[in-house]
Formats: sequence, C-alpha cells, structure tokens
Amino acid sequence: MYQVIIIIHVLLGLGVVGLVLMQQGKGADAGAGFGAGSSGSVFGAQGNASFLSRSTAVLASLFFTTSLGLAVMNSQQSAEKELIMNPVKVETDAPAVKVTSPEVPVPVENAK
Repeated sequence: MYQVIIIIHVLLGLGVVGLVLMQQGKGADAGAGFGAGSSGSVFGAQGNASFLSRSTAVLASLFFTTSLGLAVMNSQQSAEKELIMNPVKVETDAPAVKVTSPEVPVPVENAK
C-alpha cells in the first residue's frame, strides 16, 4: 500500500510541475487583451487559464493529501522499528567465554 501511494504521489508531483509550466505568466494577460493571439486557443481567451489553474489546484490538493498520508504512515512504521530509542535485548544461551592472554615464556638470564 505504501508503494502504491508513493507512485501516485510522484505522478501527482510530475503533473503539478507540468501544469505549472504550461500556464502563462500574469504579464501575458495584458497582451491577450489587445489581441496578442491567445484568444484563438482551444479553451477561449480566459478558459485556458481557468482550466489550467483549476487543474493545478486539484492536483496540488491531492499532492498535499498524499504527502500527509505518507507522513502518517511513515510515523507509524518508524515507531515500531525505532532501534535507537528502544534497543532490542538479545539473550544468548552460550556460556560466557573467559579470554586469557597466551602464556609467553620469559627467558631466564644465565646466573654465573
């Protein structure tokens, strides 16, 4: 389920970026009022801007919804797997091994 939401989230993000790039800036509206050629678009003079801005708003709200959903899902998963705050205690059945240093023979000096 988590992977499906991430895929939808990425696609929504790409959609928002694409729609924002397709929109014209506010400076282009002044030129359109004087017949700059944008009135011959598919959606009409103002229809294109309102359609793209509404689509962007819908995709942006869905993007924020999936962001919130992923944050909630991630916080629930990290609470279960938090090893730093709640370390796992491991008990072994093996007896403790006593480590000793190897015995090194010490040379004896010749006594004369």
